Amino acid sequence: MTTETAWSSGELDLAAYLRRTGCTEYREGAKPDLATLRAVHRAHAAAIAFEDLDIVLGRPIPLDIASLQAKLVGLRRGGYCYEQNLLFAAVLERIGFAVTGLGARVRMGEAKLRPVTHMTLRVEADGEPWLCDVGFGGEGLWEPIPLRDGVEVRQGGWTFAIAREDNGVRALRSLHPDGWFDLYGFTLEERFPVDYAVMNHYMSTHPRSPFIARAVVQQTGEGVRHSLTGTRLSTARPDAPETERQVPAGELPEMLADVFGIELDAEESAELIRVHSARE
Repeated sequence: MTTETAWSSGELDLAAYLRRTGCTEYREGAKPDLATLRAVHRAHAAAIAFEDLDIVLGRPIPLDIASLQAKLVGLRRGGYCYEQNLLFAAVLERIGFAVTGLGARVRMGEAKLRPVTHMTLRVEADGEPWLCDVGFGGEGLWEPIPLRDGVEVRQGGWTFAIAREDNGVRALRSLHPDGWFDLYGFTLEERFPVDYAVMNHYMSTHPRSPFIARAVVQQTGEGVRHSLTGTRLSTARPDAPETERQVPAGELPEMLADVFGIELDAEESAELIRVHSARE
């Protein structure tokens, strides 16, 4: 019997999650402070890749904790923002943090108005709110960032900032060689699991979703970012030119295992190759 909580953390196997992420800096029962928050955020980002492979393979994306734990922890797969941040919210709630869900409009450097389709988190630690996000992929945060207007931090070799705009909108920005690059805009309006269920349905089924027709697999590490879009694999490091190469469709399963730690079974591999072979 589990106790009902905002993020269903009573259903979570925290010990299995900690083994999956290799988070050796935290022990169950430790204080929910900033040091703990940073440790579990870094460990999650380093261990669990952003990926949309189940969408490409035509599978549904369930968001209940049992399903998320089975996939991201048990099968050692990744997931996209709702999967990653819903699991992370449950982890943080279980540890003892106050967690609020937020919604964001992805920008990726463009001024075009997009719908609210990204999930991010506000977390209280050491008497201050922090923006946490383990589900944004290649340009995502390595650690929490103070949720303060005008803040600028460097983490894992990358520089991020939060800028205040009109109507209560904040923008999470990343510093590129040619200046600041808006990742997404967000407000502090509270969002709930039912809101993410609606967003998830759109992003995993709508024909115009960027995740329907091609693999998107990304991971942020300390000092390195890997990103696969379709069959194009790029690697970025701070203060160094980005490199990229084309991966033949037939080599995608092996590359996913080597670079992102994602291992597909024979059926999944064959379908992924089939989808991308048509585009070569």
